[in-house]
Amino acid sequence: MRMRDTFIKPMHPEGRRFVAIFAAITLALFLLWEPLGWIGVGLTVWCYYFFRDPERVTPNRPGLVISPADGIVSLIEPAVPPKELGMADAPLTRVSVFMSVFNCHVNRAPVAGRVSAVAYRPGKFFNASLDKASVDNERNSLCIEMEDGRQLAVVQIAGLVARRIVCFVKPGDAVTRGGRFGLIRFGSRLDVYLPPGVEPLVSIGQTMVAGESIIADLTSTRTE
Repeated sequence: MRMRDTFIKPMHPEGRRFVAIFAAITLALFLLWEPLGWIGVGLTVWCYYFFRDPERVTPNRPGLVISPADGIVSLIEPAVPPKELGMADAPLTRVSVFMSVFNCHVNRAPVAGRVSAVAYRPGKFFNASLDKASVDNERNSLCIEMEDGRQLAVVQIAGLVARRIVCFVKPGDAVTRGGRFGLIRFGSRLDVYLPPGVEPLVSIGQTMVAGESIIADLTSTRTE
């Protein structure tokens, strides 16, 4: 890998117009007062960095559940999946990954399978690290049915700053493990609802890399 590739990452197309807007404002700030222009340069670079979309190397061992987002594991607890997905109302283990405004915000499928449901629900914009964000905040939920018939839910949740959830897939689409399925703009959270009996292999506070970090192993289940 060249040294340049360490610092310069590809940008997702969703970010192009935002970077263009930031750049235009920066030009105006330079015309107004040069020190303000340099602040604009910094913000423009941050905007580009926010929409970065680096390549990831996804583990290929069967049965692994991979993190859908960059960030920190903020919650691990039993919870009922969003009712709009039409899944069973029994609690499942929910693993939440909180993304700050400095994380890459491209979201990746935790498992391979077929998208059986996509459901958007408007809501509030509490800090995404809070437990109530899963219930009250704007969200977009996906149910992925795997080859063995088991289902896994992954939910995009808008945060305090985020104001737009983007989803690239629709019901019936096939997704690959680690494949891009959406993004959220400017700070948010991803929840993964593991199938019944599957234990997480992560801890609260652990740093996750979308498409690479392992959340759980579907072949390892509770024995009690």
